[in-house]
Amino acid sequence: MNPIIEAIKGRLIVSCQAYPGEPLRHPETMAQMALAAERAGAAAIRCQGIADIAAIKGQVEVPVIGLWKEGHGDVYITPSIRHARACVHAGADVVAIDATAATRFDGTDFADSVAPVHDLGALVMADCGSLEDALRARDAGADLVGTTLAGYTPARPKTDGPDFELLAQIVEALPDTPVICEGRIHTPEQARKVMETGAWAAVVGTAITHPTTITSWFREAVEGK
Repeated sequence: MNPIIEAIKGRLIVSCQAYPGEPLRHPETMAQMALAAERAGAAAIRCQGIADIAAIKGQVEVPVIGLWKEGHGDVYITPSIRHARACVHAGADVVAIDATAATRFDGTDFADSVAPVHDLGALVMADCGSLEDALRARDAGADLVGTTLAGYTPARPKTDGPDFELLAQIVEALPDTPVICEGRIHTPEQARKVMETGAWAAVVGTAITHPTTITSWFREAVEGK
């Protein structure tokens, strides 16, 4: 088994991402956030953008799962072979790639990006929105399969919290593929439940590294909204 995959088994992965225009949207800030997460025990860091990948790789010792969001079409998570290669060159140990069947701007599909990433010595995490996506990604050679896009494609409704049903389906259908649960894990109780459902690891982002959203949760509770 690849040592990176083995190292994250049963562990927490922290996603350090800030959206354009937000106060924390700066590579150095994300790198500091990643370092804080590592010191708290995060087994890996997931991050977005070439500058952030490079900055975070220079700060942490744990594996970095990198992606590059670009474009406004159906596919914007590492949408081409060029984007995937750039993530590796920036320092990503694992490249997260949209694994849905949606059309990419350059006419390629998920499978086309797998070999180029492997050729550079990195792993591939398939960001999926359905069981069909996961099966297709497994067949294409993905090293890890994630529920990242569950509820963000027409394939499935958006659940309030993690899509436990989809997670269970993928875990059962792909017994030999590490399945990462990502998406709307907002409490420690939900994180524990995804692990009990069979996830190889859990990715938590917003509830740890997005203070604007966390503040809004508490404000709404205090104000009774």
